[in-house]
Amino acid sequence: MKRIAVVILNWNGLDMMRRFLPGVVEHSPEAEVVVADNASTDDSLAWLNREMPTVRCVVLDKNYGFAEGYNRALRSVQAEFYVLLNSDVEVPEGWLQPLLAYMDEHSEVAACAPKLRCQWAPEMLEYAGACGGYIDWLGYPFCRGRVGGKTERDNGQYDTVAPVLWASGAALMVRAQDFWAAGGLDARFFAHQEEIDLCWRLRSRGRGVVCIPQSVVYHVGGGTLPKENPRKTYLNFRNNLLLLYKNLPEERLLPVLRRRYWLDRLAALFFLLKGEWGSFKAVFRARRDYKRMRPDFEKDRRENLRLTTVSQIPEIYEKCILIHKPKF
Repeated sequence: MKRIAVVILNWNGLDMMRRFLPGVVEHSPEAEVVVADNASTDDSLAWLNREMPTVRCVVLDKNYGFAEGYNRALRSVQAEFYVLLNSDVEVPEGWLQPLLAYMDEHSEVAACAPKLRCQWAPEMLEYAGACGGYIDWLGYPFCRGRVGGKTERDNGQYDTVAPVLWASGAALMVRAQDFWAAGGLDARFFAHQEEIDLCWRLRSRGRGVVCIPQSVVYHVGGGTLPKENPRKTYLNFRNNLLLLYKNLPEERLLPVLRRRYWLDRLAALFFLLKGEWGSFKAVFRARRDYKRMRPDFEKDRRENLRLTTVSQIPEIYEKCILIHKPKF
């Protein structure tokens, strides 16, 4: 058994796998490479069987989304470390070595991630994770190298290993023991921000999450849903509220949610002014479904608060990024 399993969740991603999977196999000799297929309807499985016979396939019976798709796939994977890797990620030679070396030297760290650069503009940091993620006081996610929608050119300004609140699921190494001890990914999220929820649970229970920029990978991004897709807007707004409800300390929950009530409406207005009618409606649908789903998360919230050992997480920015840009 190899210590690392690189697990790629695929759903109708044949084009991306053709481009990037051979490189993952070539440049990951330390790992078993596994493709978990979320009931694709393209020729993904036929191509894998024909062109990549050394890659093990876990075939799921339907599209379970990112979160439950990974949960189901990882139950059949034996490894000390899982690496969740998107199908649209290009990896260079030696990319796993800095991650594994750091994890071996720091038993207090549960998860880590490489620096993410943009595959089609490799001098730029990539939106999904850049050099490690945080959230602000109101629950808005951001990264070293990406605040709001603006990403920075990578000039080595974030080349130090840094503790973060979350690491992008586009390329995330996590100890298998910690993954399951924290309950895995929350399947109810389906997709988007489920890795933030997992990492927040790990951090609140005293485990570390870090970005290791000595490892660099290149992410296309938006491979499943483009940024302006109303479905993506819906999942991001709904899941962000669920994320906050599950994880915020009691004294912060109501003050944050009251402000978000108005800020989400302001965001919807901006979508309307830009003519993005689908995203405008998606914000209100997200808030409606959050309210409907919230009772199902009460038990999880109580459990998270009970298991919390770190009351003040340093990687939560104590200001609002809409007003104050963080300094790293």
